[in-house]
Amino acid sequence: MSKLRILITGGTGYIGSHTAVELLNSGYEVFIIDNLSNSNAEVVDKIEKITGIRPSFSKTDLCNKTELKEYFKKTKNIDAVIHFAAFKAVGESVQKPMMYYSNNISGMINLLEEMAENKIQNIVYSSSCTVYGEADTLPVTEESPVKKAESPYGFTKQAGEQMLFDISKAGDLHSVILRYFNPAGAHDSSLIGELPVGIPNNLVPYITQTAIGEREILTVNGNDYDTPDGTNIRDYIHVVDLAKAHLAALDRVLDKKSNEMTEVFNLGTGKGNSVMEVIRSFEKVSGTKLNYKIGPRREGDVVSIYSDTKKANEVLGWKAERDINDMMLTSWNWQNAISLKK
Repeated sequence: MSKLRILITGGTGYIGSHTAVELLNSGYEVFIIDNLSNSNAEVVDKIEKITGIRPSFSKTDLCNKTELKEYFKKTKNIDAVIHFAAFKAVGESVQKPMMYYSNNISGMINLLEEMAENKIQNIVYSSSCTVYGEADTLPVTEESPVKKAESPYGFTKQAGEQMLFDISKAGDLHSVILRYFNPAGAHDSSLIGELPVGIPNNLVPYITQTAIGEREILTVNGNDYDTPDGTNIRDYIHVVDLAKAHLAALDRVLDKKSNEMTEVFNLGTGKGNSVMEVIRSFEKVSGTKLNYKIGPRREGDVVSIYSDTKKANEVLGWKAERDINDMMLTSWNWQNAISLKK
């Protein structure tokens, strides 16, 4: 029996690369497209080193319709798509909204058009807890209201979800929407991890880069929020746990296990950690005192959000296994590994 062929958009990125590893280890044939705007082609070598199998890779930009069409002309019989490719920084999206609308929404439209043209009927979509905005009650469930977006990034994720609901209702597209919370950590091999181009927008790589000496100081964006220690609370999830959830979602959509054309799942640990708790966890596992200061609030940030994961646990048969200390330790190991090579 031939292997099922899975296309991963944004597959050299942080979550995409870890998902590629899980798919290859589970017997799928993996195809990766990425425009390398926030990643490096060397990641493909690392995926091969971890799994012993080299995924197919093409530098392709979803926003270039001609380029994308050419890719699908030469890459046939794709069974499903896992769609990661998007800009993803809340703060940056507030400063550069048109860049986010153009890339995240136009790129997804182009992808969905090519999927329809090539009769690819299965997609797993990388969404975000940002679609919930400032939640009325915690933890948030899949039934919690999707509110007016707090940032252009959040809006693009809402738009992507709505596209899938509408297209699935009108045709034969089967989709699983994964709303995940805050990915952190790295692969145990320390061969792949979060390596943003330029100044990190996410907390954990900024912590590790500050600790290693690449950044002078970490600024905590506000300590006057209505939380126990005044800093924002998020539900951090280990990237390997997250990658395994994509595998479970893919199996579900391919096997047509649902009567619904579109399903939504929250992916998190179900526990919130404040910015200061994350810093203390890092200092504990690394033995390194972090240089940080308190700064003003960041526009677009919600105060507190964490997930109810019951649906993913029971329906997908998936559960997060790693805690915040594991996330900080593997992130620190990864940071040390890449710093040694510089």
